[in-house]
Amino acid sequence: MSIVSERWAIVGGGILGMTLAHRLAQQGKQITLFEAAHQLGGLASAWTLGDVVWDRHYHVTLLSDFYTRSLLQELGIEHDMQWVETKTGVYANGKLYSVSNAIEFLRFPPLGFIDKLRLAFTIIYGSKIKNWQHLEKISVTDWLESLSGKQTFQKFWLPLLRAKLGENYKKASAAFIWATIARLYAARRTGLKKEMFGYLPGGYARILERFEQVLTQEGVNIKLGHQATQLRLAPDGGVMVKFANQHQEVFDQVVLTTAAPIADQICENLTQDERNRLRLIEYQGIICASLLLKKPLSPYYVTNITDTWVPFTGVIEMSALVDTKHFGGHSLVYLPKYVTTDDPAFALSDQEIEANFIKALERMYPHFHSSDVLSFRVSRVKYVVAISTLNYSLTLPPMHTSIPGVHIINSAHILNGTLNVNETVQLAENAAKLLLEKNWVSGLNRAKV
Repeated sequence: MSIVSERWAIVGGGILGMTLAHRLAQQGKQITLFEAAHQLGGLASAWTLGDVVWDRHYHVTLLSDFYTRSLLQELGIEHDMQWVETKTGVYANGKLYSVSNAIEFLRFPPLGFIDKLRLAFTIIYGSKIKNWQHLEKISVTDWLESLSGKQTFQKFWLPLLRAKLGENYKKASAAFIWATIARLYAARRTGLKKEMFGYLPGGYARILERFEQVLTQEGVNIKLGHQATQLRLAPDGGVMVKFANQHQEVFDQVVLTTAAPIADQICENLTQDERNRLRLIEYQGIICASLLLKKPLSPYYVTNITDTWVPFTGVIEMSALVDTKHFGGHSLVYLPKYVTTDDPAFALSDQEIEANFIKALERMYPHFHSSDVLSFRVSRVKYVVAISTLNYSLTLPPMHTSIPGVHIINSAHILNGTLNVNETVQLAENAAKLLLEKNWVSGLNRAKV
């Protein structure tokens, strides 16, 4: 008599869901991977700007991103990574400054000498902290002001916080900025002489294409265009998943990788405590414009912005990292605006956002003109990153729910890191091990990964 393998459904075909499917399939599980969109990748998916195919949102790999690099090596493409030293700029008081090395930083006019010393101390001190749980009890504003001073907070830290969290920075704990510092210093902690930024020629379109090939070879059944609308216990056992296209199917185990508000909406039979924990998670949204330009704006990969009149929260010039031959000789720029999930800007048309953003670029870069824009596209995502609020890890729902066979694992479970591909892969690797254990306990492991 043949043994029937457990049937698993993974809902959500981003990097997290794909990596989970990969690991579970390797252990002989019968996996179906569902994705609402018509392509895999989630936040890492690609799109077209003119004749250029590249990432919908900006991504970079660090030399110290060992989980990402290990996965790419497994996929057989890591050897093609290109590593580059990049420059960093700051737009402050209507001027563009380079802060790409220690000497340039010491010359940075908006900060005085003592301010710079206190800033350097904060970064070094933060890089040596191990007990990040303690930082969850302190607001990021209080922690940074106590170490760096109010002047440095206003001129340096506040623009960085707003660049990632918008006004939600007021709700964040000090663990958020610690995680940022820790990632940037990971190379030094692991013995690398300097940090380098890397990209794969072809971008994430190439990574996702190869990943999909590997999953198919491993027997994973990939179903695109399947938006889950309801998940409940089936009358005859197992878990029923229903989709917007009227498809429904029963599985032994279901893993939801969707954002907490979506999981709360579609998942029946959860306890009130589980729902309360899901609803306590606050998310940051993003409106991100991608621009294909005739010529570069600046030599800086990242330009942090301190001037509050600018409608976006940073300038990411991908062509300062990636060889422009991949963009047809043109320049690729991202203009992210991090917002709350209910921000009115989500209702703005692409044309309104374009007019507003282009006007700001013309003011920031005198040599830039709207005629330099070859293509302009806008991505809107309401649930991008969970905000590391005070005592965040203590209120986070467990991965294994009270419903037999139902697991909720999403980027909100990244506790001691920032949302990036490396942290996402690391979460998937650790979560896969938990899913393969048979001694599940309700409330087990609030994702200490």
